[in-house]
Amino acid sequence: MSDRLRGHAAMLAFSGLIAGSFALGSMAAPHIAPTALNAVRFILASVLLGSAAWATVGIPRTTWQAPWRYLLLGGSMGLYFVMMFEALKTAAPVSAAAVFTLTPIMSGLFGYILLRQVMTPRMGVALAIGAAGALWVIFDADLQALLRFEMGQGEVIFFFGCIAHAFYTPLVRKLNRGERPIVFSFGAMVAAAGLIALAGWSDMRGTDWPGLPTIVWITILYTAVAATAITFVLLQYASLRLPSAKVMAYTYLTPTWVICWQAALGHGLPPPLILVGVGLTIVALVLLLKDE
Repeated sequence: MSDRLRGHAAMLAFSGLIAGSFALGSMAAPHIAPTALNAVRFILASVLLGSAAWATVGIPRTTWQAPWRYLLLGGSMGLYFVMMFEALKTAAPVSAAAVFTLTPIMSGLFGYILLRQVMTPRMGVALAIGAAGALWVIFDADLQALLRFEMGQGEVIFFFGCIAHAFYTPLVRKLNRGERPIVFSFGAMVAAAGLIALAGWSDMRGTDWPGLPTIVWITILYTAVAATAITFVLLQYASLRLPSAKVMAYTYLTPTWVICWQAALGHGLPPPLILVGVGLTIVALVLLLKDE
């Protein structure tokens, strides 16, 4: 399998794993502060990923050259996750996932600014179709609400988090100096854990950890292992092999994955009109992934 195909396979797995954090996160968000949850999940994920890196490829001293790189990467990804869990207090999982599908447009813009990656006409059309599908879901298939552009508070909060996520993708390729994906991910994750713990120290101290419901611990473990440690490596791996816009194209699968997660967790399916918007995001994915 070529490096390009491996990059696509990595992002397919990434989209499915990320979707689980939307479904589980909406159930855990009312019970714990976003900074407290994310500080613990990033600390745990750092330990797991650092151990894996040490046992497989090693962590050379040169990894820690220019540590400001990891602060930038960890800060952008940490901001995304904290705002995601804050948003899920009020935003429905499928709606939040639809906001997430707006990141390819922003990632393409940042890709041009940082790497001079040019967007082709077909990519522009695909991103426009995907954005239309995302907006249809975000506004609950209500044309009047769409025309008024009245977004919920959770969706607005998460949109700003998605800007940070879109910035992260081309930044990986810009700042990587030959480090292996797992090692580079470890550096970014340690930085994210430190920054979130520093910002959320009071929330961590004020949390009744023994009294938290089981769903919170399930969410922490899932997000630490599957939606952080594993997806960090997958995203780093793909970002070094594919253009930024194509990497983020896989976010268009997130609403579909979230619907599957919601159904599996017994929350039912969204109305048929909502599925029209989800279908548009899948069309956008197919267009983006075709070779020019």
